[in-house]
Amino acid sequence: MTKFEHVMRAAAIGAVALLLAAPPATPQGTQLAAMPPAPPTQGVDKKTHHLILQVNSNEPAMMNLALNNATNVEQYYKNLGEKVEIEVVTFGPGLHMLRDDTSPVKDRIKAIAEKTPSISFKACGNTQDNMHKAEHKDIPLVAQATLVKSGVVRVMELQEQGWTYVRP
Repeated sequence: MTKFEHVMRAAAIGAVALLLAAPPATPQGTQLAAMPPAPPTQGVDKKTHHLILQVNSNEPAMMNLALNNATNVEQYYKNLGEKVEIEVVTFGPGLHMLRDDTSPVKDRIKAIAEKTPSISFKACGNTQDNMHKAEHKDIPLVAQATLVKSGVVRVMELQEQGWTYVRP
């Protein structure tokens, strides 16, 4: 069964459980006793959400979409008072997003990194090496990027740890 099928099955079971747990309908004109307030959630440890955003395209629109997704998700969970960790992982032509000499979004990356430490940027070392060989020059990365040996392997390892994967 796929992860999606597991989620859908759990949602269906939860819906049935809610229906079974619902109080019976009251006759018209009668009132139910007031429900006690829900217990406060302050001090309760909340789950940290984890998101991988893959960028493997040298298209500025794709890069901006990934950055929009990252900032929107971060703001959503911030508004709920919940934690989130987001990694933007680049490889192949997507490495241009994190190249200091070619990135069309480097100013935006700098602003996001300064404001939002829960969003990080990973650059594929294999791609950087291949670009170095092809271009016969060093491939500089933006200061906000962290080099990983392999972008694809990074995505795989995070998914194996339960991170949610999105390719914008």
